[in-house]
Order: sequence, then C-alpha cells, then structure tokens
Amino acid sequence: MKSVLPVLTVVGTILLFWLVAVVPMNMHLVADQAQRDGLSVTPETPVERQEYSGIGLSLRNLHLVPLTYDFVRPRLPAPQQVAGEMYKTVFEKKITSKRSLVYHGWVTLAPTLLGFFIGTGLGILLAVGIVYSRVMDRSVMPWAIVSQTIPILALAPMVIVVLGSMGIQGLFPKSLIAAYLSFFPVVVGMVKGLRAPDGMQLDLLRTYHASPAQGFWALRLPASVPYLFASLKIGISASLIGTIVAELPTGAKAGFGARMLVGDQYGQPLVSWAALFAAALTAAALVGLFSVVERVTLRRMGMRTA
Repeated sequence: MKSVLPVLTVVGTILLFWLVAVVPMNMHLVADQAQRDGLSVTPETPVERQEYSGIGLSLRNLHLVPLTYDFVRPRLPAPQQVAGEMYKTVFEKKITSKRSLVYHGWVTLAPTLLGFFIGTGLGILLAVGIVYSRVMDRSVMPWAIVSQTIPILALAPMVIVVLGSMGIQGLFPKSLIAAYLSFFPVVVGMVKGLRAPDGMQLDLLRTYHASPAQGFWALRLPASVPYLFASLKIGISASLIGTIVAELPTGAKAGFGARMLVGDQYGQPLVSWAALFAAALTAAALVGLFSVVERVTLRRMGMRTA
C-alpha cells in the first residue's frame, strides 16, 4: 500500500490539473458552438475580454463549463473522453478492424520487439568487447555516445527514404530505428555491470588461475544482471518511441504513429489522444513485464529485490 500511494497521488494530481485545464482550453470553442446552436451566451465586455483572454473564460458564461468536457472536437479532450475513445476502439472493434487500437498496437509492437532484440544483442556484444578490449573502449564507446546526439526526428526519415530506395520497406526499417534507440542504454548498463566486481573479487579469480572466460561467466556476467535489467526497461521504452517516430514520416496506414497522424490531419483529437495513451500503456506493460522477470531472476540468483 505504501508503494502504491505515491503513484496514486501523482496520477490524481495530474488528472486534477488536466480537468482544470480543459475548461480554459475549450471555452472559446464551446461558446462559438453555443451561439450557433442558439444557446444563451453573454458577450464579453472589453475589460473581461482583456482580463480573461489568456484563459478563454468569461465569468458570465460559467453555465457553459460542463459543455467543455463533452465537446466533440476539443483542443484538450477531457479524461473521460479519452477513456471512452480507448474503450470503444479496444473493446468494441474487431481486432482486424483498421479502427481497432489492438490492431494498430500489434503493427507498432512487432517492429518494436524486433528492433529491441537487435539493439539488445548488439549492445551486449559491444559491451563485452569494450570491457575486454582497450582498443574498443577507446574507439567504439565514444562513437556510441556521439551517435545518440543525432536527433531521431532527423535520422528516421533519412533511414526510411534510403532503405525505401533500395526496396527495403515494412518491418525492417522501423525495427532499425527502434534498435538504434535501444542499443545505447544496454551498452552503458552492461559496461557498468561487467565492471561492477571489485578488485578483491578479481584478485581472487587470478589466485585460482581462472581464465577470462571463467571470470566472465562466474563473476562478471552475474554481477551485470541487475544493470542489464535496468537497461532493458529503458531500452524497450525507447524502442517503442523509435517505432512510432519511424511511422510518422512514412505515411504509414497502421500503427500508433499512423493513428496520431490521422487524428491530427482530420481534426479528430480524440483519435490522437487515444493512440497516445495506448502507446503509453503498452510501454508501461512492457516495462512491468521486465520488472516481474527481473524480480524472479534476481530472487533465483540469491540477490535482494526491492
């Protein structure tokens, strides 16, 4: 209960600010629509217009506040509107429907997982090489750091266009972007983990004349497991972000990124917000899955888990 209470407090605070922000963000739109529908709307005086122009709310039109939470095309959708759109597109649509978030979720999840496994494998191999080779430590590690300074929004279209000109489309280009974002956390985490054993432990291995391979499997790799799981949880989230970013410049017709584009292009903010929250929940579920695997693994290894 103690661990859940802070999370609920943060979520409740965010929802409260969200609910409050809905009113000023949508009031002008609601007032305009109310005038077209013949509802009572009191015009603002010049003083009120100047005073409330920043929040879009006139004290004489407080009766319109409830309408801001049900507006069809709001600037900022209310939480219940987003929840309703998600329920409709997750549970009331067939999985094969192009309007189902489950369908779009799988389209995004497939390259995410493929890119994550590619990035994780590459990151582990690079980390081992960096730890055991001084040349790689001085040459590869700086380039790995520099690679992360390239804006993904600039890199993704270039990769998609170049691979598309070579006839490579579909799953692989998006997976490549996902792998690009996921390998760096794994590299950094594994290097830190493989170097975690202290000098006394390494001296003990030398005393027993252990080979580098024996030292790796018996000491370095087990010591790196907590660091690896921390990196994996960051990497899987980064992979999902990379896939969504890769969907944006391609004009994709499916996936969370495609749904966000559809909502923006056709003036349907609920579609965009539902896809956004679906992506966030997907990332949270993946991170939660890795957390469960981490606890089980560390418990079996005899390590303490929080």
